Amino acid sequence: MSPLEAETMTAIAIEGGKGPASALRPERLPIPQPKPGEVLIRVRAAGVNRPDIIQRMGMYPPPPGAPATMGLEVAGEVAIGAGRWKSGDRVCALLGGGGYAEYAVCDARHALPIPEGFSFAEAAGLPETVFTVYANVFEHGSLKAGETLLLHGATSGIGATAIQMAKAAGARVIATARSAGKARAALALGADVAVDATSEDFAEVAKADGGVDVVLDMVGGAYFPKNLDAIRTGGRIVYIASQAGGEVNLPIFRIMMKRAVITGSTLRPRDADEKARLAAEVERVVWPWISAGKIKPTIDKTFPLEEAAAAHAHLEAGGHVGKVILLAG
Repeated sequence: MSPLEAETMTAIAIEGGKGPASALRPERLPIPQPKPGEVLIRVRAAGVNRPDIIQRMGMYPPPPGAPATMGLEVAGEVAIGAGRWKSGDRVCALLGGGGYAEYAVCDARHALPIPEGFSFAEAAGLPETVFTVYANVFEHGSLKAGETLLLHGATSGIGATAIQMAKAAGARVIATARSAGKARAALALGADVAVDATSEDFAEVAKADGGVDVVLDMVGGAYFPKNLDAIRTGGRIVYIASQAGGEVNLPIFRIMMKRAVITGSTLRPRDADEKARLAAEVERVVWPWISAGKIKPTIDKTFPLEEAAAAHAHLEAGGHVGKVILLAG
């Protein structure tokens, strides 16, 4: 029997099961016990992501078998090892849930070594964003060196990571944001062209630049026809969210003429073997970019774990550039 079995930990609960940011509160829960093939991680930092907000609002339930506690990415030390990991190893990990806590369990195959020189806060900003960008931009979108990526939501955690990963792969990046200040921030993150979508037509800017090969869109809605206008023949439009509307009109003949591919995916519901495959690919392809200094998480703000409500309110306000991180000690 593990000595941790009798202990409890601080975790963040949603009062009433769903609600506004103010519904988040700390509570004491038993420390989870890893099953065979799982590691127990002493969480030092956890990333805050849009799916957490959607879950808090009652619209994104955890997949079967995942903890009810929010939190899809963490960094910390292994407390109970499995697979390649032993006690004391510094890891960051992709979770199905449970990251807003002092301890979390995950499939040992879904953990990766914290890059040398990275703090726990920086490492906690890697898994959800890097896995999402790699799967959607490089696998589903097939972005290659010499191509151009059009990226919406450029200063979000996903956006900041996508800019750096695309540039590391040798691609050109046109980034959109919802203010002039955020457009300037996108340039500072490495975008080649930045568009203030509140005052400029990003499709016209993209076409003037020669068009784009891949679009990563988390906006949806009215952006779709402009995305289709911006892509070159053979272009790929990849959806990872639809913050401005989930329904669009599909002009089939225009799609045929452009030989366009329209796709998208979610990360959390993927099965354990698929996440393990993706983790191995990320370690093979992206970790060397990180070691070479081509990718570094942009941390907007950190909050103590107990102040998760304030962290959610900050993310929802929309002024952030990069990741919002909870610190668990």
